Amino acid sequence: MTLRTDWLPALAAFEAAARHQNFAHAAEELHLTASAVSHHVRKLEAQLGVALFQRHARGVSLTIEGRRLADAASNAMADIDGVLLGLHGAREEQDRVRITTLHSLAYLWLVPRLPRFTAAHPGIRLDIDTESTLTRFDEGGPDLGIRYGLGHWPGLTALPLMDDALFPVASPSLAGLEEVHEAADIAKLPLISDHSYQGWQDWFRATGVRGARINERFSFSDTTDALMASVHGLGAVLARQQIATPYLANGSLVRLPGPSTPARFSYHVVYPAHRRLRPAARTFIDWVLEQPGQPD
Repeated sequence: MTLRTDWLPALAAFEAAARHQNFAHAAEELHLTASAVSHHVRKLEAQLGVALFQRHARGVSLTIEGRRLADAASNAMADIDGVLLGLHGAREEQDRVRITTLHSLAYLWLVPRLPRFTAAHPGIRLDIDTESTLTRFDEGGPDLGIRYGLGHWPGLTALPLMDDALFPVASPSLAGLEEVHEAADIAKLPLISDHSYQGWQDWFRATGVRGARINERFSFSDTTDALMASVHGLGAVLARQQIATPYLANGSLVRLPGPSTPARFSYHVVYPAHRRLRPAARTFIDWVLEQPGQPD
């Protein structure tokens, strides 16, 4: 006997009734009446020529033949559910963009702008990884990254995003700030550094200050932590313009005397040169490349 498509409603009703051992509960699940479920089951029994349920005063119970069919129907429904979930998950994966970037840039530059992206593209999901190490773009890894450097990474396509500049900042409550009138005076303050490629020595040299005794009281591996230490009045920090802007805007940090010096590195959007970007990733790249020209 071959399964016919017109049997499917009856099989669905039977599978639910077998699982609940109750026609009324199966009807509630299927949004049918109990008599409709009973009709489907009797039709199936007539087509198969066997009794699938024993009817008695307390309800129904499966016969041996009914148990065999119930097990098979349950397994088949589970397989179909698994495929449907997989197909739905594959669709969701198409709309997911995995991004790797610096914690400081994500926290202070990217995240404040993301409401614009989600408003324009509500169906795209973002996974953002802020590991400090350079992530490998293996299969199953990130789709793209935002990196700070010279723009040359083997195997990666690099699109220029924005340049940066360095200048000193400090909390307006920092002790001794009232005595800072020119760049050379900053060396008298407790200084905070991070692990960037350009530090206080580079900045003082670029501004023409010679012989300054640099007192780096605190050093942090993460730029965000260095900025927060300065916000809390621990010292002056050499800030990157792109990530210091929120602190300057709310007044928790103020610029100190001295010029901005160009950063040696700049920000780039990168992705594997050999990999074809999915539409969602391309949409994010197109959007993020527009952001440096947008007001904060």
